[in-house]
Amino acid sequence: MRAEIVTLALIVGAFTWAFRFLPTRADLSAMPRGGALARFLAATGPAAIATLFTASALPYLQAGVPLPLICGTAAVLASYALSRSVVGATMAGSAAYGFGVWMT
Repeated sequence: MRAEIVTLALIVGAFTWAFRFLPTRADLSAMPRGGALARFLAATGPAAIATLFTASALPYLQAGVPLPLICGTAAVLASYALSRSVVGATMAGSAAYGFGVWMT
């Protein structure tokens, strides 16, 4: 294995760990609500979800849009729009995706 790849993997791994671990240890009580750091931290969750969705959906889209992807995505969007619950939307999307797999 090339040293550049190992070095890159270690750097990315270290920053991923720091990005996940350090906010749990930081005292954010004194942080202003409308500040730049607060907006950054609030935006990372949706950005991560969008990135993971795109990375998982692209292989499906190359072969055509399958029924499970349509069912799961529609269920997540509809459930979240109605309830504003991330947990409910996740559960509805999982159930709908499973139903779509069962139907095909």
